Amino acid sequence: MHEMGIANSILDAVRTEARRYPGTQPMKVGVRLGELAAIDPESLRFCFDALILESDLEGLLLEIEWKVRRHRCRACSQEFEVRDYNFECPDCHAVDSECIAGDELELAYVEVEEYEPCAVGTQNS
Repeated sequence: MHEMGIANSILDAVRTEARRYPGTQPMKVGVRLGELAAIDPESLRFCFDALILESDLEGLLLEIEWKVRRHRCRACSQEFEVRDYNFECPDCHAVDSECIAGDELELAYVEVEEYEPCAVGTQNS
């Protein structure tokens, strides 16, 4: 299950990013997954949740943006989604195309929240 290694890499990236902004806590991380990346989103989510349990990142949310396979026709430049391995251009019906999306495995963003100083228990002079 390579999803465990990917989830661990995501968490490493979140920790690296959090160190760049002291006084913040990561709240959400977004990743883009393409259907050609051979990653099962639910397995990734399960591994991610298992890794953050009882860790410094417990409560961190994982948002997955799913990207479908898209091609561009070499004859007419039309962009289209590929379904059921049908590579025919819907405009000109040529079958010569190039893959332009659907193989993504990207860290899209890390959302952090700043800590607010707590005034409870302090004395005013």
